[in-house]
Amino acid sequence: MSRYPEVKWAQRSDKVYLTILLADAKHVQINLEPDGVFTFSGIAGSENILYELKLELYDKVNVETSKLNTGVRSIFCVINKAENGWWKKLLRGDGKLPHYIKVDWDKWVDADDGPNGDEFEGMDLSKLGNMGDMDGVDDFDDGDAEDAGEFGDYEKTDKAASATKIETEAAPST
Repeated sequence: MSRYPEVKWAQRSDKVYLTILLADAKHVQINLEPDGVFTFSGIAGSENILYELKLELYDKVNVETSKLNTGVRSIFCVINKAENGWWKKLLRGDGKLPHYIKVDWDKWVDADDGPNGDEFEGMDLSKLGNMGDMDGVDDFDDGDAEDAGEFGDYEKTDKAASATKIETEAAPST
């Protein structure tokens, strides 16, 4: 009996990113059809467990320009859409995504963020380096100490700061 690998997905207006999280996969076979049917099989783990997957993508794809990269920890697919546009979801049908498919928030871009996913595109952000003069601004006024609970009585001193620094430096690195 085969298992399902964990899959992460994200999209742009012209492509879909699929990442199959399967470390040390062997005998990887991937097939992508123009109508959007994506199939995967591979063996992984010390017990040589078979992982299989069949996804019916939301719309048609361009097989010739789509790309695949098999790495040590995952298989990364860039699937180009046949027609540019944002898909409402990854798969055809009315059901929810299977439990092994998750959104890849590291690659996700919203449709209204622009073509490159940069909502600040064309803006000059160089002036944000200096946020203005913060002198004279207190973190707490007298009334906030009661609301702060046990941290209300905390007073950071140079001795406490140096003790923290020493503890941080003395911690063994792994």
